[in-house]
Amino acid sequence: MSDRLRTTSGSPFEATFGFARAVREGNRIVVAGTGPVEPDGSATLGGAKAQAERCCAIIVAAIEELGGCAADVVRTRMLLTDPADQDAVGAVHARFFGAARPAATMVGVAWLCRPEWRVEIEAEAVIPG
Repeated sequence: MSDRLRTTSGSPFEATFGFARAVREGNRIVVAGTGPVEPDGSATLGGAKAQAERCCAIIVAAIEELGGCAADVVRTRMLLTDPADQDAVGAVHARFFGAARPAATMVGVAWLCRPEWRVEIEAEAVIPG
């Protein structure tokens, strides 16, 4: 029997596309690509900074629900539709995960699931012990 745990953020994409927001297996937590989705399913208003803040808040909440914290994050990936947003998104990333200093990748992509999304972020955490 697996000790796999899952959590959801309530994003409509999770049920529609058949995935969990985050999965914990042992001491490892993997968080799916997280777009700027509000509790009602709408996209977060504002630019890349506001959207990155929403993505990171969802990620940290999922990790905490599965027994971890932001300090446990060891890997992040930031997907941007506009390279001009890299400094704003990087600053948000530093505020949420800078103390952990995870291995991080930031890449430009042609599109994300919704045309108004400017950023999507995924993360992995390892809980000590």
